[in-house]
Amino acid sequence: MADNAEAKAIARYIRISPRKVRQVVDLIRGKDVREALAILKYMPKRSSTPIAKVVKSAAANAEHNYEMDKDSLYVAECYVDQGPTIKRSQPRAMGRADVLRKRTSHITVVVREKNAK
Repeated sequence: MADNAEAKAIARYIRISPRKVRQVVDLIRGKDVREALAILKYMPKRSSTPIAKVVKSAAANAEHNYEMDKDSLYVAECYVDQGPTIKRSQPRAMGRADVLRKRTSHITVVVREKNAK
């Protein structure tokens, strides 16, 4: 395969705040795909499940679309962007209302093959 071959997967509109997802994503950046999935499996955060799905999807894309070796894949890039915010109102005292912001995330994972030199 070419030296700069990479495979990407994106999960959009995940109903978890980007700030919370970034805490977990920072732990797997630069790790092997197997190691990243092992870390996510035992991570006690709700965002670890959708992140694991995106990592598995990126690895499957690499293997199926670009004929990369799945054992030599690593998480080259992973980042979280903010999606649209759903706004809801919460009744408060004396007839007032507060705005609840239900934030969403777009999770992007890019995997590459390690150069076996």
